[in-house]
Parts: sequence; structure tokens; C-alpha cells
Amino acid sequence: MVEIRTPIKSEVVADLRVGDKISIFGKIYTGRDMALPKLVRLLGDGSAEAMGIELDGSVIFHTAVSPAGVGPTSSNKAEIEGSMPALSAAGVRLHLGKGSLRQDTVEALAKHGSIYVVIPPVTALLEGKTLSRRVVLFGEDGMEAMYELEVAGYPAIVAAAHGESIYR
Repeated sequence: MVEIRTPIKSEVVADLRVGDKISIFGKIYTGRDMALPKLVRLLGDGSAEAMGIELDGSVIFHTAVSPAGVGPTSSNKAEIEGSMPALSAAGVRLHLGKGSLRQDTVEALAKHGSIYVVIPPVTALLEGKTLSRRVVLFGEDGMEAMYELEVAGYPAIVAAAHGESIYR
């Protein structure tokens, strides 16, 4: 396991190879479908640094942030993948998400000394612990239907009990 600390030096990225396992430490940025194209526009007019965004040696995690936590979104969405070359040119060393990328994006990353790493989504962990599923209500709603699941060992944290919450 290679420990990566931000800001990331170009030499660190140069030493990494496909299949290496890494652990990221330090400050990272998050963004997805709406935020990343806006950031690229700010780079284009020179106002990103004036807003306190320092991209040289940075990490961008393709995610949204909610009280429930974070998990990677698909990096190959047009808005996200399309932003990666410009962000790499601006100094982003590591793009963190999930899903495959087009070859031209992979080449653009290499040109600018950036890499793309994937992080397993929590759903991948839970999928291995889901023994069966069946729709019990609202089947017409597809994946928004109500399901009954049989599970074995879903990890969980009590978030609220006895009038207390971890979010307050």
C-alpha cells in the first residue's frame, strides 16, 4: 500500500503503476456533473486561484457530499470525464472515482502527468453481502421500487438513538 499525501508531487505520480494500491491523505476536492464543468470555466477566465482553489498537486474526488456520506459517482459521465484533461493541465495529479475512461482521456491524463484511480463504492461491499432480493411494492418504478433483501453482515453505525444524533 502506497501512502499518498496532498499536495502530490509529480515524482510520486510518476512512480505509480496500474494495479498499485494507494491510501490518500490530506485535503482533496470533490465535484461531479455540475461542479467540474463550472470549475473548468473558472480556470478558463483565470478566477479559480482568486477563489482559493489551488489545483497544483491536488486530488479531485468525483462525488457529492451529503449528511449520509460520500461515494464515488461514475467518472465517465460526459461532464466529469470531459473536465479531466483541463483539470489535469491545471495541476490535478489524481482523479478519484469509478468506472472506465475513454482512451483519449487516458492519454490526456498521461500528457499532463495525472492519473485516475478508482475507489470501490460502498454498494460493492454491500452487494457481496446481499443474498437475495425481490420486489415487494411499486415494481413499475424499477430500481425505485420497494425491495425485500436478505442480507448477511451489512456493516452499519447507529446514527440516531435516544434523542441523540451524530449529525448535530
